[in-house]
Amino acid sequence: KMSSGAADLRQRKKQNCTESDKMAPEERNKENSKLGRSPKYMLIQRFAKLFFGCLAAVTSGMMYAVYLSTYHERKFWFSSRQELEREITFQGDSAIYYSFYKELLKAPSFERGVYELTHNNKTISLKTINAVQQMTLYPELIASVLYQASGSEEVIEPVYFYIGIVFGLQGIYVTALFVTSWVMSGTWLAGMLTVAWFIINRTDTTRIDYSIPSRENWALPYFACQVAALTGYLKKNLNCSAEKFCYLLVNASTYTFVMMWEYSHYLLFVQAVSLFLLDSFALAQTEKVHEVYRIYLFSLIVGYLLQFENSALLVSPLLSLVVALMLSKSLQMNMKKSTFVSRLLKIMYIYLVLTVAVTLNFLLKMFIPHKENEHLLKFIEVKLGLNTTKNFTMNWLLCQESLQAPSQDFFLRLTQSSLLPFYILVLIICFFSVTQVIFRRICGEPLKETVKLEDGRIGERPEIVYHVIHTILLGCLAMCLEGMKYLWTPYVCMLAAFGVCSPELWMTLFKWLRLKAVHPILLALILSMAVPTIIGFSLWKEFFPRIMTELTELQEFYDPDTVELMTWIKRQAPVAAVFAGSPQLMGVIKLCTGWMVSSLPLYNDDDLLKRNENIYQIYSKRSAEDIYKILTSYKANFLVIEDSICNEVGPVRGCRVKDLLDIANGHVVCEEGDNYAYSKYGRFCHEIKMNYSPYVNYFTRVYWNRSYFVYRINTVISFQS
Repeated sequence: KMSSGAADLRQRKKQNCTESDKMAPEERNKENSKLGRSPKYMLIQRFAKLFFGCLAAVTSGMMYAVYLSTYHERKFWFSSRQELEREITFQGDSAIYYSFYKELLKAPSFERGVYELTHNNKTISLKTINAVQQMTLYPELIASVLYQASGSEEVIEPVYFYIGIVFGLQGIYVTALFVTSWVMSGTWLAGMLTVAWFIINRTDTTRIDYSIPSRENWALPYFACQVAALTGYLKKNLNCSAEKFCYLLVNASTYTFVMMWEYSHYLLFVQAVSLFLLDSFALAQTEKVHEVYRIYLFSLIVGYLLQFENSALLVSPLLSLVVALMLSKSLQMNMKKSTFVSRLLKIMYIYLVLTVAVTLNFLLKMFIPHKENEHLLKFIEVKLGLNTTKNFTMNWLLCQESLQAPSQDFFLRLTQSSLLPFYILVLIICFFSVTQVIFRRICGEPLKETVKLEDGRIGERPEIVYHVIHTILLGCLAMCLEGMKYLWTPYVCMLAAFGVCSPELWMTLFKWLRLKAVHPILLALILSMAVPTIIGFSLWKEFFPRIMTELTELQEFYDPDTVELMTWIKRQAPVAAVFAGSPQLMGVIKLCTGWMVSSLPLYNDDDLLKRNENIYQIYSKRSAEDIYKILTSYKANFLVIEDSICNEVGPVRGCRVKDLLDIANGHVVCEEGDNYAYSKYGRFCHEIKMNYSPYVNYFTRVYWNRSYFVYRINTVISFQS
């Protein structure tokens, strides 16, 4: 009977546009006449609701973008800084992304700039890279085109234009979350509450404060737009024009998302699993779900072609799952009604799809050359305790805060803002309602064509089921890796706000409680207005003063030592010089000076990972000769030692760079449960400062300040004492 329900849902897809467009006038007129309302009055009411809702959504996004811009100015005193001081605020990989944006603007033409990026041999010594493909520089390409095509050169500085686009995208991000919550609940009050929770929990919803140019800050707004459009697309009884609009928006935003972020296909894979489970229990129109699968397929193929035949997209789990689902579709459609075999096949359907997907992915990886994230698989092995390693890169990744389990402070912050308690309440009600619906489907009960408020069946709405599954999957990932909270928490805000503002959710709860003392529909309508209003006032009272304090309080970010170092390099170092040091510092040197470096803070290339590990040896207990051979193998001319790494006192012993190097190099001896570092050489970064042989034979100090020591790597070695 589940198969017959699925067939009925497929038929509804074809009938939906015509029925929803043709029906209505007479029936709606009858309903309105019963309520004493004219069709004209209802039309004006709907238009007013749509107009003010859209106005509130756009205003929320614009205010958030202005808020970010104001906070950024207060934090860095951006407008009063010199260009060099502004650029230093871009740290790590952010510095690399912005440096390529600068190079594009300096190029004599856009075409020449793109060619130089795709054949780049002026960034990393002894290495020519396709920077556009390897670093996903499409955001920088778009930003540079817009800057030059709009004639902004005489109006605004490049850095303001760049960060302005990112802040504008964050405004779109918030607007998309607003719209998603509004579409699900039917009231834009839910959107307002979503935005409030998002901003209050900004520490856990976005990384915009720490790395403006990061790929996720460019990509996630498009994913939020895709989720908003998908939410509308999955709704029942959607009129034809609205359905087409949602379909086109899903198509455009999915493709853009794939182009903006190298890890986008993993997040789309999680979404595809959610849709697969939704379709497996016949809780949504099968044709709609498979249309989304086709969008995935189209986006991956076009992305593969435009990203210089990026093999990572071909061996992605998303492609394997989508192909497996399409191959299995014929089996699902050809199941006969009301037979034992059809029920058995339905039970085996999930197993079949997963088996085909895993097998296909294995075969693709066998026959398609790729280097896609082999270190990621090794990391997962070690993270799950399936393996141990002394490898520096693996242990360094494991020590990163974003790859740790979330701290108690994270849950405490969400609880203090009242977000977590209401999210858990909404999730429990929706989850049990969805479970009830699935049980009814297994027993052969068909879904209702239209779910009314008095039915108390919120779990029968396909868009709700999708979001419940999606948020659970993202939540599981966030419980393992703290960095995943930036994907999960925004949708926690959205789902919690939708729930407390939805009369259907309260009605579902009252149906279970069998409330009779008060009319349940009336109480559900009252609570859907009263609860979010009370939450809103409490949030305003507690958090609004804090936000205003953030915007009025002048913070100081000034790093004179780094400014002095960059100034010295630009004035004293030869133009053809190659610098070696920590990858994070090399990114800043590349941005601020334009000089060539020996490594970069990028972790998607095995060769760069090996380079980073080798150059980090300057903080290990290795001989001067060993370090000299490593540095000269990369044609480095200058070495920069950072005192903060050499004398690091980390909060977690064993996670400092020098500790990880000692473990990787076998310089750690374990005795009675204690670890002791042992080597016949002293730590290089300490010993080189002593200015004695053999260190002075290989290296000559040419500059130093409180934080940095710069040494010229001698080309002619003198062993005179």
